[in-house]
Amino acid sequence: MIRFQSWNVNGFRSLRKKEEWKWFESENSADIVGIQETKAHEDQIAEEDKTVCGKTSYWANSVVKKGYSGVAVFTHLKPLRTEIELPDPAYQGEGRIVHLEFPRFHYFNGYFPNGGEELSKGVFKRVPYKMGFFDSFLRYAEELRKEKPIVVCGDFNIAHKEIDLARPKDNVLNTGFLAEERAFLDKMTGMGYVDTYRYVHGDTEGAYTWWSYKTRARERNIGWRIDYFFVSEELKPYIADAWIENDVYGSDHCPVGLCLDLPLE
Repeated sequence: MIRFQSWNVNGFRSLRKKEEWKWFESENSADIVGIQETKAHEDQIAEEDKTVCGKTSYWANSVVKKGYSGVAVFTHLKPLRTEIELPDPAYQGEGRIVHLEFPRFHYFNGYFPNGGEELSKGVFKRVPYKMGFFDSFLRYAEELRKEKPIVVCGDFNIAHKEIDLARPKDNVLNTGFLAEERAFLDKMTGMGYVDTYRYVHGDTEGAYTWWSYKTRARERNIGWRIDYFFVSEELKPYIADAWIENDVYGSDHCPVGLCLDLPLE
């Protein structure tokens, strides 16, 4: 079994000061943990926080703006190779991807872009960049998939179906639920990438991973499911479990998990 977890922590240094840090130190038994929105450069992280539970960490940091974006992976499984950012220079610099190659699969941890500020009704500043980033990622994943299967986790900043957010009709013109954003996930699943949570749990309602701080939405479970584990369909027979850890606080997101009944070698 290989156990994965993923969490948008909304600031690694901030989480480190909270009670929820214990999720890393004691509760967490995953082999590979991906975190997003670290908002920190690696040189801002204490050495003891880079090796939680004896895991080695790999970091992608934003070079365009301090305290922005960023992802990291903690693993006690040794990768064959590591790669920071996508190969396309147009989508480098924001610290959004860590790619690790293991003997049986390629693993991606991603903090995918959001749509940015609204310029006019239904038109958002960064949606073109966001969609270009997704296309660049998928092209690269498909190239690597010729060698071995893909596991990708992270904050996708898209709710795929109406069931994946509490108020779909109110959000059809909001980024994260725009038709072109949802169409990308249609394309991705159509190419054989499996939404592991839906594969395991079917049409379970009220299953969300992000709640707005502004409206105290988590208390009322007015949320969105925008954090995922996808695997390419070659790994579908090995999906043993997938889950949402909605009892874990410390961020406006909660962790999600995946277990593959797959030997590493």
